[in-house]
Amino acid sequence: MTDDAAPPPAPPTPVEKSRRGWTGPAALAVSLAALGLGAWPYVAPDAFGSWTVHRYMVSHPEVLQEASAALQQREEQGRVASINQAAATNPSLLAVDARDPAFGPTDARVTVVEFFDFRCPGCKAVAHDYRALMAANPDVRFVFKDWPILDRGDDVTSQYAARAALAAHQQGKYLAVYDALMNERALSVEAIDRILQANGVDLPRAKAAIASPEMTRHIADIHTAAAALGLQGTPTFFINGKASAGIDPREVGQLIQAAKR
Repeated sequence: MTDDAAPPPAPPTPVEKSRRGWTGPAALAVSLAALGLGAWPYVAPDAFGSWTVHRYMVSHPEVLQEASAALQQREEQGRVASINQAAATNPSLLAVDARDPAFGPTDARVTVVEFFDFRCPGCKAVAHDYRALMAANPDVRFVFKDWPILDRGDDVTSQYAARAALAAHQQGKYLAVYDALMNERALSVEAIDRILQANGVDLPRAKAAIASPEMTRHIADIHTAAAALGLQGTPTFFINGKASAGIDPREVGQLIQAAKR
C-alpha cells in the first residue's frame, strides 16, 4: 500500500494573512496568554486549585473570542500606524504619477489613492460603492494604483488586467474598463480582451502598450512604492496621505469629509 497522503498546504501569503487575520496555534497561544492575564481577577487566589483559568475559559468561551478580536484590532492599528509613518517619511511614494489614472481637480484639497488588484474579492466588493463615492465628491481627486499581486506560478491574469486597464487609460477609456473588469467574476486574458473591445478600446494598440517596456516600468514602480509603504493587501486607501484602517467606502467617505473640514 503506497502512501497517498496529501502534501501539506502551502503557507498563507502576506496578502491572505493581512485579510483574514491570524489563525491556528500561534494565534490561539497569544490569545490564551492575553486571556490568562485578563481573566486573573476572576479566578481563585490558588491558581493551582480546582477553579483554574482553564475552567474559566470553558465556562466563558466568549472571553477568548473577545481577546482574539482585541489582539487583531491592536495589530491592525499598529500596521496602519507603520504605513502612515512610511508615507509621512517619504511623501513621494504617494505623489500623483502622470502615468496613473487620476480623476478630479488637479488642485483638489483632498486626494484619495487606491492600491488594488482586479481579482481581489475585497476590491470587487467595494468597487461599485467606491465609484459612487467618486461621483458624490467631484471636488476630490481620485488616483488609481493598479497593483497586481494575486498571480501565482504561470497565472498572470492580475498582471494582464492591470496592464490592459492602463492601456485603456492611454485611450481615455479607463473608468469604463475598470467598471467592467470589476464586474467580471471570472477574469481571464480572453475575457479582458473582450472587455477592452466592448468598451471601444483599439485592441492592437492596447496590446502593444500592454507588452511595452514602459508599461513594465510603470507596474514595477507601483510595486516598489507599495513595498516601501509596507502594504500587505488590497484594497488599501489613502486619504491625503493617511491610510484608511478599513476598506468600507463609507469609512473612506467619512475620512474624505473630515479632510475637507
